[in-house]
Amino acid sequence: MEERILDLLENIEFKERNLDGIMKQLGLDTSEEFKTVMKALNALEDQGKIVRSQHNLYYLPKQIHVYIGKLSMNKRGFGFVRLDEEHDDIFIGKHDLKDALEGDTVLVELKKHSEGQREEGIIKRVIKRGQTRIVGELKKGKRELILVSDDILFDKPVYIDQAHSHGAVAGHKVVAEIKTYKPYLKGNVVEIIGHKNDPGVDVASIVYQHEAHIDFPKEVLEQVSHIPNEIDKEDIKSRVDLRNETIVTIDGDDAKDLDDAISLKKLANGHYQLGVHIADVSYYVEEGTDLDKEAYERATSIYLVDRVIPMLPHKLSNGICSLNPHVDRFTISCLMEINHEGEVISHEILPTVIHSTERMTYRHVNEILGGDIERQKQYHHVKDMFFLMQELSDILIQHRKKRGAIDFDTNEAKVIVDQKGIPTDIVLRERGVSERMIESFMLVANETVAEHFKWLELPFIYRVHENPKLQKLQQFSTIAKTLGYTIKGSLEHVYPHELSAIVDASIGTPEHQIISTLLLRCMAKARYDEQCLGHFGLADEYYTHFTSPIRRYPDLMVHRLIRKYLFEKKVDEQTLTHYASIMQEIAEHTSFQERKAIDIEREVDDMKMAEYMESHIDEEFTGIVSSITNFGMFIELDNTVEGLVRMQDLSDDYYFYDERSLQLIGQRTGKRFKMSDEVKVRVKGASKKEKTIDFEIVGMKSNKKKKKTVIIDKHRKHQDVHKRKRQDQKRFYRKKRNKK
Repeated sequence: MEERILDLLENIEFKERNLDGIMKQLGLDTSEEFKTVMKALNALEDQGKIVRSQHNLYYLPKQIHVYIGKLSMNKRGFGFVRLDEEHDDIFIGKHDLKDALEGDTVLVELKKHSEGQREEGIIKRVIKRGQTRIVGELKKGKRELILVSDDILFDKPVYIDQAHSHGAVAGHKVVAEIKTYKPYLKGNVVEIIGHKNDPGVDVASIVYQHEAHIDFPKEVLEQVSHIPNEIDKEDIKSRVDLRNETIVTIDGDDAKDLDDAISLKKLANGHYQLGVHIADVSYYVEEGTDLDKEAYERATSIYLVDRVIPMLPHKLSNGICSLNPHVDRFTISCLMEINHEGEVISHEILPTVIHSTERMTYRHVNEILGGDIERQKQYHHVKDMFFLMQELSDILIQHRKKRGAIDFDTNEAKVIVDQKGIPTDIVLRERGVSERMIESFMLVANETVAEHFKWLELPFIYRVHENPKLQKLQQFSTIAKTLGYTIKGSLEHVYPHELSAIVDASIGTPEHQIISTLLLRCMAKARYDEQCLGHFGLADEYYTHFTSPIRRYPDLMVHRLIRKYLFEKKVDEQTLTHYASIMQEIAEHTSFQERKAIDIEREVDDMKMAEYMESHIDEEFTGIVSSITNFGMFIELDNTVEGLVRMQDLSDDYYFYDERSLQLIGQRTGKRFKMSDEVKVRVKGASKKEKTIDFEIVGMKSNKKKKKTVIIDKHRKHQDVHKRKRQDQKRFYRKKRNKK
C-alpha cells in the first residue's frame, strides 16, 4: 500500500491530495481499506517520506520545498541541517529548532528569503532521534537527579528520578537512556561508568559516548577459555616449517599484540627474499562463532592514552596469536623475491609455523643501525639482518617514490599520562629508520597479496583510496600558492607524483608540516571495498590489508579468504556466492567502525591535550600559524598542540580576513598573519570539558578582564554592625537624659 501511495503522489498532475482523493484514485471505498490507507499514510508521514499540509493535503517533501536531513548543532544555540553533497546546509535559528536535538533526523521547511543569502529553515518535525543514550555527569537537583551531557552540543538537561537511578548518585558518570522527550527530557540510568574523579573515567566516558564495546560478552569469553595456550602439534604437519629460520618482530616498546614478523636473506642471484609472517588469527577465529561476531562488530582495536580496547580478547591478542619470542606460533607467510629495482618478481603465500628469534623494538634497531656498539653486541646474532633490511627498505622506498607515492610526513604526538590518568607530557612519535623499514615491508606484502587475488577474480576485500575531489584540490592549490608552491598541470586529472613533488619540495622548510597536513586533509578517506579500485596515495593499482589480523577485521577476513581459496582449495559456486553476498557489507561496516575508532582516539587526545595545557596557563610558547579563518587563526606548537587565537584577541589593530590570500590583515597597520608564520603565544585558557585551547599573541595588550578580589571578614563585619548599634543606643539615651 505504501508503494502505491508514493507512486500516486509522485505524479505532479494528481490534484486531489486529501484522504478522500487518494482513496478514490486508488479505487478503495470500504472501511477496512480506509483503515489500511490511513495506517499507510501515518507510517509514511512518520518516516518523513510524505508531508501533510495544514489543509490535510499530502505531498512528497521535495514538492513543497521540505527536506529531510540530519541536524548538527552549534554550541551557541543554532544549528545546520545537512542534506547531501549536492545541497548546501540549511541554517536553523535557535527559535526554529522546536524540540530537535543534536544528531536528529528532521523534516525542515525552507524560509523565504532574498536571493544570495544562506538558506534558512524551520524544523517541522523530528523523524528519528539521533541520540537515545546520553553519557554525562549526574548532578543533584531539587527533587531529581539531573544528567548533564558530556557533549557540549547536547545542552538539554535529562531528569532522572530516584527509582530509575539504579544506585547512581551525584558525581557519577553514567549512561542514561532517554524515555521521554516532551515536555522535558526524562531518562533511566542503564550503566554507571564510575565517579567523575576516578582514574580513567574521563576516557571511558568518551568511549561510551561513541557506543564502542569495552567488555567482552560472557559467551565470547567462554569460547576463548577453551582455546589452548599452545599450538596444536598435529597441525604443524600441514604447514611449512620455518622454525629454524631467523625471524624477528619489530614493534614499539609497549606493544603486546605482535602480529607481524620479518625474515630476510640474499639469494644466490643477488635478489632479496623477504618473508612477512603474519599471525594466523583465522585459525582460531572461526566464521560465524560468537568470537567472530564480536570481532566483526568491533572491527578494529582502539588505541587510547591509557589503554587499548582490543578487537580480540587478551588471551588471543596478547597470547596464542601474538608472535612472542622463543615460542612456536602459527602464521600465514608471504615470501617474496625482490630485485634491485624493488620489484616483486615472484611470491608464495603459505601456511607456516615460526619460532621468533627475538622480540626487537624500534628503538633498539635504530640504535643498532645508528652504530651503537653495545646494542650491536647485545644482538650480534641478528644485527647483520637489520643492515640488510635497511638496504632493501631504501630500494623499496625509491621504487614507491618513482611511481609517485605520496609520503605524508606529518608529526604525530603521544600524550603521556600517570597512574591517575593525568597528562604529564606530550612527546612526538619518532619515525626512524626501523619504523620506515617495517612500513615498507608491510606495504609490499599488502600490495602483493592484493595483486594475487585481483588476478584470480575471486570475491575479496581491498583497501582503496580514490582520487581527491576537485573542490578539495582547488582549496589545497590556493593555500599552497600562498606558501609559494604551484601544482603543475590540470587539477581535474592530477597524478600522485605531482602532489608528491610539492611535499618533497617543502622538506626542510617551516611550511613542510603544513603542506603535508593540508594535503592529507584534501585526500579522500581510505576505505574498504569489494572492488579493487586502486590506492591514489600509494600510486598503486592493488592494495589490501593483510598484515594486522589481531587488530583489524578486514585483515582477518583476508586471512580467512586465503585459507578458503588457497589452502583448502574451496572455490566452488556455493563458497563464492556466499562471500560475494557479504563482502560489500563487511567493507562498509569495517570502514564505518574504523572512522569511529579514529574519532574516539582523536577526541581522547584532544581532551588530554587540553587538560595538559590547563596546567600551563599564562606560559609562553613558540608555534606556527597552521590555519587561518574568519574568526581567528590556529597556532600549532612543536608538540602538535593546537590552539586558537581569536580575532577579538588581536588587540593591536582591527584585522580582517582576506579569503583570496588566506591572511589576516591589520586595517591600520597593514600587519599580516599568514600560514607558516612563526609566532610567540601565551596560553590564555584551556578547557578539558570543551577540549579547546585558547592562545593570545605575546606583546599584544590582553583583552582578558582582570578580576578584582575583595576580602571581607564576615565575623568582623558582624561585630562592627553591633558596635554601631550600641553606639547609636548610647547617643539616644544621652540625648534623652540631657532633655530632662
